[in-house]
Parts: sequence; C-alpha cells; structure tokens
Amino acid sequence: MKRILMLLLIPVFVYSQTDGINKLSSSFKIVRLKYSGGGDWYNDPSAEINMMEYLKKNTAIDVDEPKFYSVDISSDDIFNFPFILITGHGNISFSESEVKRLRTYLERGGFLYADDDYGMDKSIRRELEKVFPDQQLQELPFDHKIYSSHFNFPGGLPKIHEHDGKPPQGFGYYFGGRLCVYYTYETNISDGWADPREHDDPPEKREESFKMGTNIIVYVLNN
Repeated sequence: MKRILMLLLIPVFVYSQTDGINKLSSSFKIVRLKYSGGGDWYNDPSAEINMMEYLKKNTAIDVDEPKFYSVDISSDDIFNFPFILITGHGNISFSESEVKRLRTYLERGGFLYADDDYGMDKSIRRELEKVFPDQQLQELPFDHKIYSSHFNFPGGLPKIHEHDGKPPQGFGYYFGGRLCVYYTYETNISDGWADPREHDDPPEKREESFKMGTNIIVYVLNN
C-alpha cells in the first residue's frame, strides 16, 4: 500500500522580518529565489509547478495553486515563505545587505534548498560562506532523515544528470542544530521536475527526482 504522509494538521509557518514567526498558513508553495550576478535564476519554471502537482497527488500536504512563484532577497516577502529554492547555471552574487537578509531569514526558521544546475557550484559555495562565516559546509551522511523522511534513499541522493560523472552529494548548513540550508551537487534534482521535453529525462529518473523532492519538503515541514 502506498504510504501517504498525513500533514494536514501540521502547520506551515509564515515569517516576518521584524517578528519572526507571526502567523500560520495552511498551504505550501515552492518559491524561487531571485539573485544577481548573471546566473539564470529563472530557468525551467515548469519544475516547481510539476513538483507541487506531485505533492498534491502523492501526499496529504496542503499545497497552494501549482504555479511559478519567485521572490527577491531584498523584499520583505521572503519572510512569508518557509521554503525557497535557488538554482541556475551561472554566477550568483549576494550584496552585503542580501547576505544579512538571507541570514536573518534562515535564523528565523526559513529554509533554503540550493540545487546546482551545473555551473553554480563555485559561486553558491562562495556566497553561502558569506552567510555562514562561522561554520563549514557539511556533507550529510546517508542515514540523515532527509533521505528517509517519506521515500527511502539508503544510498543518499539519486543521480539525475551526469554532469561531470561524479557521485551526487548533499551538503548542509545548520543554525541552532536545525538544518536550514541543503545543497545538492552533481545530480540536479530540480531539473528532473521540469517538463519531459526540457531535458528528455527517462521516466524512472524523473520519478526519483520527484521522490527526493518530496523527501526534502517533508523533512522541512517536520523539522
């Protein structure tokens, strides 16, 4: 029997810049983070739409209308979303004020999922070091709960795209013992969510990407 996650009674928190958690929302959305530096933060907008559709069909999470949502770091709107996604192929650059804003967002309970779309690895590591100068990016062990929160991935991340042929890796930053940044490298999970015509991924790879995406989101909503 397919396991259906019961999250209807688990609240999704909404944040404000001044007060931290200030109200509850019953619906969930994946929100793309805009950034400067030249990278294509906006690529494959069908990815989030399809991932939210998958959540609707395969979990009991109360998902908002599946469409492409985006937010600018400099906007107070960032504090309204518990889960944001950053991806792309090129350079990422955060200003000093954006670094502080992102740090505040994460300290107050927000979560950033960074997915290397082949080409952003160097810049995302550099910019995250500015956000977390007090710690090192840590690779998550295969027994971390993010790999078993809904579907089981005993060997860690699935390999969706070849890129440089290296094994996929998942890294994280923590605040107060809570995983608040998750970075996937050499796999490109969110590309697997995009419409099939975009990357011609086989169905089994797309299914793996959706399952891992579900795990990430379920983990965030429960921790």
